[in-house]
Amino acid sequence: ELDLSANQLSGPLPPELGNLSSMVDLVLSENTLSGSIPAELGRLEILERLLLGFNHLKGSLPPELGNLGRLRELVLNSNQLSGSLPSELGKFSNVRVLQLSDNSLSGSIPPELGILSHLVGLYVSYNQLSGSL
Repeated sequence: ELDLSANQLSGPLPPELGNLSSMVDLVLSENTLSGSIPAELGRLEILERLLLGFNHLKGSLPPELGNLGRLRELVLNSNQLSGSLPSELGKFSNVRVLQLSDNSLSGSIPPELGILSHLVGLYVSYNQLSGSL
């Protein structure tokens, strides 16, 4: 586990975090991290919690995050993320919480999210999502 939340960390997330193959929890919430979410995080195959909320992250969600098959909790709220929700989020077969509120995400909610049988919380308020449910 790596928990560096509620500090004053700044700058981009290093792609080298994707080399931490034994990482189960990556908690970097409540800092001032910037830049995009590195696609390399999709290599963390046993990761169960990815908490990056309350930072200044920008860009789109990398589809490679769909490789995180053991993920139970994805928290990316209160950043500046944009673009659409990738259909690869539907690969999170164990996810219980998707917290994506308070970003600038757009487009429709992918129908693939409907197959997430363990999902108990989907939080997408305060975005620019459109289309039908």
